[in-house]
Amino acid sequence: IQAAWSLKTRALTEMVYVDEIDMDQEGIAEMILDENAVAQVARPGTSLKLPGTSQGGGPSPAVRPVTQSGRPITGFVRPSTQGGRPSTMEQAIRTPRTALTTRPITSASGGYIRPGTASMLTNPDGPFINLSRLNLTKYAQKPKLAKALFEYIFHHENDIKNALDLAALATEHAQFKDWWWKVQIGKCYYRLGLYREAEKQFKSALKQQDMVDTFLYLAKVYLRLDQPVTALNLFKQGLERFPGEVTLICGIARIYEEMNNISSAAEYYKDVLKQDNTHVEAIACIGSNHFYSDQPEIALRFYRRLLQMGVYNCQLFNNLGLCCFYAQQYDMTLSSFERALFLAENEEETADVWYNLGHVAVGIGDLNLAYQCFKLSLVNNNDYAEAYNNLAVLEMRKGHTEQAGALLQTASSLAPHMYEPHFNIAILSEKVGDLQRSYTAAQKSEEAFPGHVDTQQLLKQLKEHFAML
Repeated sequence: IQAAWSLKTRALTEMVYVDEIDMDQEGIAEMILDENAVAQVARPGTSLKLPGTSQGGGPSPAVRPVTQSGRPITGFVRPSTQGGRPSTMEQAIRTPRTALTTRPITSASGGYIRPGTASMLTNPDGPFINLSRLNLTKYAQKPKLAKALFEYIFHHENDIKNALDLAALATEHAQFKDWWWKVQIGKCYYRLGLYREAEKQFKSALKQQDMVDTFLYLAKVYLRLDQPVTALNLFKQGLERFPGEVTLICGIARIYEEMNNISSAAEYYKDVLKQDNTHVEAIACIGSNHFYSDQPEIALRFYRRLLQMGVYNCQLFNNLGLCCFYAQQYDMTLSSFERALFLAENEEETADVWYNLGHVAVGIGDLNLAYQCFKLSLVNNNDYAEAYNNLAVLEMRKGHTEQAGALLQTASSLAPHMYEPHFNIAILSEKVGDLQRSYTAAQKSEEAFPGHVDTQQLLKQLKEHFAML
């Protein structure tokens, strides 16, 4: 029985790309006319939608858990993947988010946080600035005031429509010679989902002035268009003009990681640390890579480095506990998990810690403790597919076949991208004599993880049995 396990450092929300298009006549015409449409079948190694086709020899799902799109789970939560951008122009114009919401700060300024926007909270008497009454044409003729006003409208009010109007008037007043306004127009187009228009603005701005931020924004556009190779080439052009720039090197590493080319990503993260040895993302990702490469002792050194730097949160102590356990430093394992539980800020983080404690219990042979830990994980997060799968394994060991089947069915429906629940359903069904269901589940397991040897052997046995019938 295959038990699912993972180094739980974050919950990943995938970026939303171009929706699948129904290939009827209307759909074909729409795809031809849509500049942002992406080819339905990409060449191997050129798409983020099919990261498993990378030539870098990425880790298998048996070693490193993957997300629903097939990307390996990384060691750092990134701004661009935490919350998706508006996918349509209507959503962007509605302006659902302002500085008053609890949405986490994202890479709206090339990865740099804007602390000034937090100070402009709306007073009880009314809004700080009433945008509907502004004469944008008048303010566009005052460059210094216009730039500050644009920053307020874009970052604080999130009113993309008015921000774009102001930027268009201001760049016209500057006779299209101010690169800064072109970048701002590109940012507005990006928010509105007009990626090709944004690309034109960013390219025009780069011709006038080389800026790191502009390279970062243009790369984000290419990633949204599912063109990671173009984004890589752009970052390398940027490094020719800004040698040793950490954000550009880190951008290359992120793309390689998303394309499942972990070895190249690790090399670039090491280059990041040569330039900035306190870069938290690079340290965390290299540590995560060593953990999944069966080197927990080396991963422990990287996570201890983060602790020395002042990073003090649930995820770090959770990972320290796992590294200590697999490095056989049992004296530190439980104390690290206790600290992680104390620092957990929400139920999802608590569920991750109890889940990993369940694995520690399995490792020391205390199956009753493991059962309780997985149960506590589900109490905190009822959608925890890995915990359902592992509970089913424990139920099967007790001989509770029906309960195990129900738990596995829940796990497979919650996480169809995981191969373990499908394989376990196939094994369970084969034991009780339901060969058709076993064959169907084994096929799903093979689809999720084509290189799984046990699944292939089970399918071979079932085919031989069917041939005899």
